[in-house]
Amino acid sequence: MVGLVPVAAAAGAAASPLGERLPLWSLGPFASLLLAIAVLPIAAEQWWHHNRNRAVVAALLSIPFAVWLVVSFGVEGLGELEHAAVDYASFLALLGSLYVVSGGVRLSWSAAASPASNAALLAVGAVLANLIGTTGASMLLIRPMLEANRDRANRVHLVVFFIFIVSNCGGLLTPFADPPLFLGFLKGVPFAWTLRFWREWLAINAMLLAAFLAVDFRLREPRPHQRLHAAGPPAIEGAHNFVFLAAIVAVILAKGSGLGSADGNWSFGVQESLMAAIAGASWITTDASVRERNGFTFAPIAEVAILFAGIFIAMIAPLAILNAKGGQLGIVTAGDYFWSTGLLSGFLDNAPTYLAFAAVACGQVGVGVESPRYLADYLAVRPDGSVVLEAISCGAVMMGAMTYIGNGPNLMVKAIAEENGVRMPGFVGYLAWSTAVLVPALVVVTLLFFR
Repeated sequence: MVGLVPVAAAAGAAASPLGERLPLWSLGPFASLLLAIAVLPIAAEQWWHHNRNRAVVAALLSIPFAVWLVVSFGVEGLGELEHAAVDYASFLALLGSLYVVSGGVRLSWSAAASPASNAALLAVGAVLANLIGTTGASMLLIRPMLEANRDRANRVHLVVFFIFIVSNCGGLLTPFADPPLFLGFLKGVPFAWTLRFWREWLAINAMLLAAFLAVDFRLREPRPHQRLHAAGPPAIEGAHNFVFLAAIVAVILAKGSGLGSADGNWSFGVQESLMAAIAGASWITTDASVRERNGFTFAPIAEVAILFAGIFIAMIAPLAILNAKGGQLGIVTAGDYFWSTGLLSGFLDNAPTYLAFAAVACGQVGVGVESPRYLADYLAVRPDGSVVLEAISCGAVMMGAMTYIGNGPNLMVKAIAEENGVRMPGFVGYLAWSTAVLVPALVVVTLLFFR
């Protein structure tokens, strides 16, 4: 077969990085999966709506690539798949536990929404994302946002801006807010280091909130078309789940500090088991009626699990090639890193993309990535290079909002909105929103901080 790398040849070239030996066509499965996610919701809407059919597409585009990787590269290819499987399991354990726990909290209030109250809820979400993560904040607040605006015909923009702010750009200040920052923490970035992003956090979220207010005022509907509600304070059911959310955060911090481990690293399965136990405790102790009134189902997290299973396998090739050849891309300035990391984060998952460009930055100053805490070494060797790591971090977090697959919560929020009757745009339609609204704000961030 043309392009097939013989096992023997691969073994002989084992000293060179895998990304240097992968043929360019190996990018095809990942590109095809992206194309399927973009096109099939439009071309075959009813068929694509079933998770079984999504699973068929994800399997057809990822499993043959996985088999080829093992046949062509033997133990090395198998190791890459194992690494992807471990990352996927950890990713799903975190998102799944946050989804189950936050789904047991019901926030409601009686007053009809206004542009000001909607903007206030988004601002609260931008803060809350740094305390319980973008996934936790998204799952906690998306249903109240939809419920408060249930009488409106125009609700698509509410969900789009929610993804921009709460599911992504809000989570820029703490290591557990967004997956890329958590990975940086695990690789040696000091816990409080991300607090320096407060200027970027304030700038991007202020611009997005201003844009939201302009759009929401423009699309607001006359009062006669809305049911009038008596104003009242928010009501909270299942409040004990905040303890479980705090427990998930505690597990993340404990893993990051290597608590209880002689070598500072937890074995695979420890964090995942703890998070599963927390989710199970939440499920058992929460009255089923709370989840029922929340409209809670497992369909949104199932969609994420299915699509990202294929994505984690197929993105082995683009990430390996990027790691091996990223230094040839002419990425030098902080602005280069901001946009390169960000744009790829929109189409790859933003967490591994963060690590890929962090590895490129380390390589430019002679810091190897073999150490478990190599980013601490990078900051020690080149303190003035912290602006580069800052650009990588901000690019990954902010531009994870560019597409539905840039960050895990995006697809879950979309699925919950659709379950609540919001006809969300497809992949291309959402990209049009992010290009029109998010990109101009990102240009301003570049001019302010990363020139």
